[in-house]
Amino acid sequence: MKTSPFLRGVLLVYGLLVIAWLYLPLVSVTFASISKARYLTFPIRSYSTQWYARAIESDTVSDIVFTSLKVAVIVTIISMIVGFFGALAFARYNWRFRKLYQKLILLPIFFPQTVLGLALLMWFNSVGIIPSWKTAVVAHLVWITPIATLIIAIRAYSFDAALEEAARDMGASTWVTFREITLPLLMPGIVSAGLFAFLLSWGNFPLSLFTTGADSTLPEWLYAKMVSGYSPLVPTVGVLSIIASLFLVTAAVLVPWLMRSARRKG
Repeated sequence: MKTSPFLRGVLLVYGLLVIAWLYLPLVSVTFASISKARYLTFPIRSYSTQWYARAIESDTVSDIVFTSLKVAVIVTIISMIVGFFGALAFARYNWRFRKLYQKLILLPIFFPQTVLGLALLMWFNSVGIIPSWKTAVVAHLVWITPIATLIIAIRAYSFDAALEEAARDMGASTWVTFREITLPLLMPGIVSAGLFAFLLSWGNFPLSLFTTGADSTLPEWLYAKMVSGYSPLVPTVGVLSIIASLFLVTAAVLVPWLMRSARRKG
């Protein structure tokens, strides 16, 4: 069915308006980060990039970024590993309690994060665990691992089990079949799950607020500076965080494409 030029134009304008609606707040944050004034006003009378230099040189910013990065990386690695094997149990194999497992593994996603964070904080206190960035890792895993499992399971549902059977018929061992067949075919789902896990952990505020204790992550610091002691350093750090996230997403898209291109040429 062909689409008329008028309808294509309407859809194009609609898509551009949606994109503008989503990204316009980010533009305002960028303007705030290069303004000399303490608060953002339009038109901007004086521009400066001094806040970017201060953000890079600040020990406080370095500490919170390192804490957030540490939490996000650990959550990403564990989520990818647990999510991979969880997805195989979720989508590939039939066993007695599979349907119950499918319901339970997805249940944390539907809890409000504030309620989940409060429940985890109360549980940590009841067993005598002092909240820190390590407890934040546990809290993030409770919510993010089911999401990673679901993402990899979507890929696992389209997996043709006959490929594994053919490999075994040709004499491949279980480990060789896993390494040469199962893992490569599920790798796009694993990478996608890792990307989602990192970004969800990096920008998570509700769970971190309840479970980091004396430590502080980037979203917590931004919120604290917004409610008290605001300075242009806040939008500056926000812009740098957005740039880092865009770089990560771009790398996740380009690296597999470059690897496929290299294999084809080879």
